[in-house]
Amino acid sequence: MRFASVTLQPPKAKKELGPLTLWAVLAQEAEAPSGMKPLRWMLLTTCPVESFEAACEKLRWYTLRWGIEVYHRTLKSGCRIERRQLGAADRIEACLAIDLVVAWRIFHLCKLGREIPDVPCTVYFEEAEWKALMAYVTKNPVPPAQPPSLREAIRVVASLGGFLGRKNDGAPGTQTLWLGLQHLDDITAMWKILAHHAHSPPVSSTTYG
Repeated sequence: MRFASVTLQPPKAKKELGPLTLWAVLAQEAEAPSGMKPLRWMLLTTCPVESFEAACEKLRWYTLRWGIEVYHRTLKSGCRIERRQLGAADRIEACLAIDLVVAWRIFHLCKLGREIPDVPCTVYFEEAEWKALMAYVTKNPVPPAQPPSLREAIRVVASLGGFLGRKNDGAPGTQTLWLGLQHLDDITAMWKILAHHAHSPPVSSTTYG
């Protein structure tokens, strides 16, 4: 890790802008995995970097950028926020407030599925949701005694949204999860009606539509 104050000169065509003083932080990976090219980041910032601790702080800020970009992509492609045609700013703001929460939950689900795929799906899905999902998939009104793994539940939900699950398809994306969760809302609502008819206590859930 290295850092220093640097001065950038303006473009030749815009010399009237004058020089610009910034702080540079150079981060290089010391022990990269075998066969992998070491990471090398050169960061420029207007925030003062006058100590090792300050340099580490700026580096941490940069690492958070990836998650922020995925979150925004979830909001745009998953929730399709750009397609909203509400006609008034206050209506758009109200809709955006809801979509932000939905996008965060979908992003959180994707993140959990990649980091802890083998835990029970109850870390995210409520009881009524996973039971309704398994009853729908197995065509058996009696759900299994134990919840499926998070990975299994995610792939089933994504299949409701169009995820094919082929060998080279990789993990489900945010858009198929968003669509699948909307279908799961309907499935769960019907399962609750049937469960209530069978004298089972209802369970609340979050909607995604």
